[in-house]
Amino acid sequence: MCEEIMIENLGISVFATCPPFDPGLPDYPGRVTETSRWSEAHGCRGALVYTDNGMLDPWLVAQLMIERTETLRPLVAVQPVYTHPYTVAKAITSLAALTGRAVDLNWVAGGFTRDLQALGESVPHDERYSRMVAYADIIASLLRGDEPVTREGPRHAVENLSLTPPLPAELMPGMFVSGSSEAGRGAAMALGAVAVEYPPPVPEELEAFKDGPRERGMRLGIIARDADDDAWTVAMRRFPPDRQGRVMHQYAMSVSDSSWHAQLGAHAARTNRPDSPYWMIPFENYKTFCPYLVGSYERVAEVVAHHLRCGYRWFILDVPFQEDDLMHARRTFEIAVEQALPARTGAAG
Repeated sequence: MCEEIMIENLGISVFATCPPFDPGLPDYPGRVTETSRWSEAHGCRGALVYTDNGMLDPWLVAQLMIERTETLRPLVAVQPVYTHPYTVAKAITSLAALTGRAVDLNWVAGGFTRDLQALGESVPHDERYSRMVAYADIIASLLRGDEPVTREGPRHAVENLSLTPPLPAELMPGMFVSGSSEAGRGAAMALGAVAVEYPPPVPEELEAFKDGPRERGMRLGIIARDADDDAWTVAMRRFPPDRQGRVMHQYAMSVSDSSWHAQLGAHAARTNRPDSPYWMIPFENYKTFCPYLVGSYERVAEVVAHHLRCGYRWFILDVPFQEDDLMHARRTFEIAVEQALPARTGAAG
């Protein structure tokens, strides 16, 4: 993720992920600070900050991340059911005024059904995405500040609303939406956002895209080392079999209506190729929320390079356990860029 390779050659941007809140985790602020500084040191654009009923307020976590780094952009998950759109826009412009820093936004509409019901949200999955587009449009319009905003909608209405202080144009947030469902992809297109997907078990199933969202990204974990055996040793030590975790995973699957959850569950049922670097055990043991690629730098980079050749330019990595995780991921991306460059150069010619 060094700037020369990530930006100038292919325009790739990489995010890490902030550790989710765990009341049993000692010194959570210290862990957030540590992860943020690792991410910045290894050239990540930013780090994803989760949100759900069991997490800390993502805006307060984002503020901590900004205070402890120099350039990192928190990728803040925004769930419309939690707050009025004006409050979100005010948080963004307030952080900009106080720190001179930008954030990015990860729009989320799904979640655990019971959590949503507890907040009075009972509309179907696809309708929540339609509402989210209207919600995000209010925020984006306020941030652009071209004129006072008037909107009528099923949940939020505003009339001649302006944002003070105005947001500097160079601090406008990037926008991301889950692209696991048709509704999510449609929302990404409507908002001009990056559609974030999960890689399939067989990379050849990905094709260079012509229709749909203009920008697409991947959410995945990477454990790569010099040799396959070394990488798998790290992977198995880090994510050992966990019966209780599998029970929790099955429960989560039963109470979530998120398309990405169902999609990953279907992917997990197909991961039976012994030669594949694609690994779903962490997801099946309820330890993380994305697939992993495990193996030698070259083997994992081969898969990533295929994604690059198909046009994916945004990558959100899983939570790093230690700083070396980002160093190894960077090496993998560097090799993948080298593998993908000939094809890109040939296509351009």
